[in-house]
Amino acid sequence: MKKINSILIANRGEIAIRISETARKMGIKTFGIKTSKEPGAYYLQFMDEIIDFTEQISEIPEFLDIDRIIYAVKEHNIDSVHPGYGYLAENPYFAQKCKDEKIIFIGPSPDSIYKLGNKTIAKQLASSHKVPLLEGSNGNIRNPKHAKQLANKIGYPVILKAASGGGGRGMRIVEKEEDIEKMFRMAQNEAEKAFADPSVFMEKYVRNPRHIEFQILADHHGNIIHLGERECSIQRKHQKLIEESPSIALSAELRQKMGESAINIAKASNYRNAGTVEFLLDETGNYYFMEMNTRIQVEHPVTEMVTGFDLVEWQIKIAQDEKLDIKQKDVKLKGWAIECRINAEDVQSGFTPNLGTIEKLSYSKGKNCRFDTGITEGSNVTPNFDSMLAKLICYGENREKAIASTLSALNKLQIQGIKTTIPFCKAVLNHPKFKSGDISTSFIAKDMDQLYHQEKDEEMIAAFWAALNYNVELETEDKTYVDYEKGKSMTPWLMNKRLKSL
Repeated sequence: MKKINSILIANRGEIAIRISETARKMGIKTFGIKTSKEPGAYYLQFMDEIIDFTEQISEIPEFLDIDRIIYAVKEHNIDSVHPGYGYLAENPYFAQKCKDEKIIFIGPSPDSIYKLGNKTIAKQLASSHKVPLLEGSNGNIRNPKHAKQLANKIGYPVILKAASGGGGRGMRIVEKEEDIEKMFRMAQNEAEKAFADPSVFMEKYVRNPRHIEFQILADHHGNIIHLGERECSIQRKHQKLIEESPSIALSAELRQKMGESAINIAKASNYRNAGTVEFLLDETGNYYFMEMNTRIQVEHPVTEMVTGFDLVEWQIKIAQDEKLDIKQKDVKLKGWAIECRINAEDVQSGFTPNLGTIEKLSYSKGKNCRFDTGITEGSNVTPNFDSMLAKLICYGENREKAIASTLSALNKLQIQGIKTTIPFCKAVLNHPKFKSGDISTSFIAKDMDQLYHQEKDEEMIAAFWAALNYNVELETEDKTYVDYEKGKSMTPWLMNKRLKSL
């Protein structure tokens, strides 16, 4: 067995903290990377040692600089690298480089990452193991003429997808023949910019599907299990915003069938470590393989809550050749868990990123509530990184109680200084269709007439704050008076603090 004594966490934010907490619990020394764009980052406080990447100027962003990361690992005699998600997590060259340098890569093999990262190859593997697939191209689309011929054969609507990468980029839905050439060019250009690969393929487009994914674990000794499903249908621009486990749409029989398909995909690619197999589920109960993510998922905590397994711990154990001591019959989904992604975004402006400084952060934590974050009060939200600030994960004995628990936690969660998706999450969880489980990937577009939740009397309270902000002279803590001029803003929490002197 390859014992891991130290890990370089080649990532930032909440996932770097998440990995460090489990590693240190296992007695493993953690190393973090200090970057020039956030040298005082909160996640660095959770590392045993910090490697300073700000001392040398490089044109390549620190978390994408493979040679620099490999050099740092060797220079500090570190056993392994955990890539987290994003950045180099699904880069087969990085995994191969680690392997060549005798560094343990906490993830699957380079070959598995390559095969499953290319969606056309992944579909061929799925087909060879009789996993259901949507009708579509057998490989990449050659040109607009080829796209038009295939779309006419499949029947509209169709969807064009980037062969490499994910996250909703390089995807275009085509409703009619006259749009096919324009959409093909747009998908190809976006794929080239995002993934340095312009290749796209085509599938039949399913209207109003659910997005269901299965978490799998596979060791180096031939053992593969799944840990049940996650419902990821609440999304915008093909990017997930709220996830839950289990899914209200799956019967025990359907869960078994989809779980077996997920395991077959892992077998087809000789997969090792943690991974996620994603499916579309249509309105009649038919499911189709989409892709496999060869890394830890953002939404992994909901699976941890309903199964009791620490997925990062199992990633590390599998990487050091430990056998899975969990059998499929041992996996029981108990209760319900919901995760809300708290993003620095202005929902009313189409989920545009919102920048600024975190002036106040307040939240509740407990046995049934988990708050994974990479920010603290004083943190700056810049355009340099993804807009996700935190994840709120709540548990209940059933779905109704999980929703109530999540809404209670959202009401207690305060992030001041920037706009976030908190009001949006409240709006979704209060929506009658969400409460009944009647959801799909088109839920936001079809069913939400308002993208944010408005509390009772909120307009009247806002007017009250505005009036005070314009007219009232307030006594400050140093006993001097401040005349708040027209247009100068004051947040309600600060106003409330100052009002005590009136």
